[in-house]
Amino acid sequence: MHLFGQLVGSWRAECRFLDEESGAWSEFTTDWLFAYTLGGRAVQDVLVAPTAADPSRMESKGTTIRVYDPVLGAWRVSWFGAVAGDFCTLVASGHRDGIRQDGTQTDGRPIRWNFSAITADSFEWDGWVSDDEGRTWWLEQHITATRTG
Repeated sequence: MHLFGQLVGSWRAECRFLDEESGAWSEFTTDWLFAYTLGGRAVQDVLVAPTAADPSRMESKGTTIRVYDPVLGAWRVSWFGAVAGDFCTLVASGHRDGIRQDGTQTDGRPIRWNFSAITADSFEWDGWVSDDEGRTWWLEQHITATRTG
């Protein structure tokens, strides 16, 4: 449980997201909350951000649930981006100084989501996409997170 358990808590996430059509990067800040669930057998996170209509109101943008599969020897990961209708499935394991998650996104393209530079108070997260079945990758998202609780 330690692999994702080390992330349990509250984080302020500074996000950069690449708009694939325009090639422009957008930046925003969100809260990223991680907690144990399912009797301590899983780690779930929720991304919470101000609403577009009323920035004083917060709304959940999506959630990820991660469950360790002892037969596979890795974590099964499911992302539900209900606001945008995105649903991704990945498999995760420890990798270098962090966590590597490989899977597919809603449109079927391969994705790779990496947590790296994990410390007690911060981490980085990169979202990569492949248009050629994993031969090459391009960066779609980058997050720098700082623990708030």
